[in-house]
Amino acid sequence: MTMIFGVPLAVFMGQLMLGLINGAFYALLSLGLAVIFGLLKIVNFAHGAMYMLGAFAALLGLQTLGLNYWLALLLVPLLVGGLGMLIERYMLRRIAHLDHLYGLLLTFGLALIAEGTLINFFGVSGSSYPTPTALQGGYNLGFMFLPIYRAWVLLAALVVCLGTWFIIERTRLGAYLRAGTENSALMQAFGVNVPQLVTLTYGFGVALAAFAGVLAAPLYPVSPTMGSSLLIVVFAVVVIGGMGSILGAVLTGLGMGLVEGLTKVYYPEAANTVIFLVMVLVLLVRPAGLFGKEA
Repeated sequence: MTMIFGVPLAVFMGQLMLGLINGAFYALLSLGLAVIFGLLKIVNFAHGAMYMLGAFAALLGLQTLGLNYWLALLLVPLLVGGLGMLIERYMLRRIAHLDHLYGLLLTFGLALIAEGTLINFFGVSGSSYPTPTALQGGYNLGFMFLPIYRAWVLLAALVVCLGTWFIIERTRLGAYLRAGTENSALMQAFGVNVPQLVTLTYGFGVALAAFAGVLAAPLYPVSPTMGSSLLIVVFAVVVIGGMGSILGAVLTGLGMGLVEGLTKVYYPEAANTVIFLVMVLVLLVRPAGLFGKEA
């Protein structure tokens, strides 16, 4: 039996794959947070709730409307992203001139309302979402068994993350977004509708969380608490990568997933805290994060 550092190869590769899957979700969620904070300076504590709403919308759409997985993957992010746009337009915009702490408190309150409401109707026990027929099964690679759905999640997350990075960093629209946050008065003088850009950006960041929720539904139990249990870890990932850094969110999310997966192999007791230990070390050495810009 092939061993890697005293661990069977199949076990090692299996945990590595699980780490990459967790890292894909960390990357998607931290990317949404980085987009919202980096461009709008909003600390969005409702992000985990939007992830949870994405999973619930897919599940309820299947149970009540017969909405299949592929349609849910397209429609649910649009629906939840629209909800995010309403939140920005009618709530966050009213306190945009105040300290960032007020935005944090508002979004935290919204997250508690969403979680409490769903707990009241559905309880805390999780529900299962069936894996799409086309993505069931897996491949035996010899050194490990690769489930098709897990490979799809990793591929979809990478495509969305890299596409988002390209749009923000390499297109005219991304340039408008960055310029609008730096000097909104100047951009409006050039005829750019900056408030509308802000609303669309917040909606897009929320849609990324909902997209991750639909991807997660066949893998994890769909429950009202699934977002809150993940949010703190995702915030730690964002801090490690650098608040507002798009590339940092993606690379750090995948990297921390791998670190967490390997820790489960060699020292399982530290698996739940290793990301926070890394965060403390990074803050001590580089307070702006690995990819963040120093003030």
